[in-house]
Amino acid sequence: MKLHPDRLAHYPAPARLGIFVLTLLCLWLPFCVPIYWLVSDQNLVNILTLVILYVEFIVLVRLWGRYVYRQPHLLSNYGLERTRQNAIDLLKGLSTGILSQLGLFVLQGLLGWVVWQQPTSVVFLRQVILEGLIVSLGIGFAEELLFRGWLLDELQRNYSLKTSLWVDAILFALLHFIKPLEAILKTWPTFVGLLVLGLTLVWAKRSRSGRLGLPIGLHAGLVWGFYIINVGQLVRYSGNVPEWVTGIDRNPLAGVMGVLCLGTLALTMWTVSRKKTADKHR
Repeated sequence: MKLHPDRLAHYPAPARLGIFVLTLLCLWLPFCVPIYWLVSDQNLVNILTLVILYVEFIVLVRLWGRYVYRQPHLLSNYGLERTRQNAIDLLKGLSTGILSQLGLFVLQGLLGWVVWQQPTSVVFLRQVILEGLIVSLGIGFAEELLFRGWLLDELQRNYSLKTSLWVDAILFALLHFIKPLEAILKTWPTFVGLLVLGLTLVWAKRSRSGRLGLPIGLHAGLVWGFYIINVGQLVRYSGNVPEWVTGIDRNPLAGVMGVLCLGTLALTMWTVSRKKTADKHR
């Protein structure tokens, strides 16, 4: 019986997404299960399984583009371009993200809601900054290629730009809660912040004609700024205002100030993306 994978291109988006995810899991489990059996270090298990999963995701995307959509350069269609402009966008996003995050804590310091602390040592702070940059770029690249690349592309093949925007942002927020029930109950206040962040990153991509450099950089910059402050233990909360103002469990996404900061970024990206869309249709 001859297979016709290109027929999948005519399936509804939920069906295509389900088939893709199931295929990915079938490819991943034969590697994942032996690692869980043979490796005792849980951190190493998590790293190895995630790396394998993401490598297989990229390979499957390439095959999906070639055989389902007849688009051999699907990653480029997602906005993952090797261009000077995309690199500039990434740097702009990185600087915007970290300055926004640091600016949030500077403002809270001026208001007396946090107290800045001296770092343990200059060497330690440098290490935190470098580690944070590597980790944040990895997270930014992985999540943006997944959500603002693959997922958004699949949605836009069937739905309007507005529907795709909201579905992408909602799924982005919800999928961050794939964790034990205890952890979900503890972190649920971050949902609104994650939703606003998801909207912001879609608008960031659309503001750059579909390139992923800006959303990757913006996402990474926000993570980097929080990593430096949190892991570097650079602030102490004064307790002058409730946790829900500054962030429950020290997480800015779970606080009014963090959501307002993201809302400002969202408004900026929405304004630019709207102007870009208007210029495109002139």
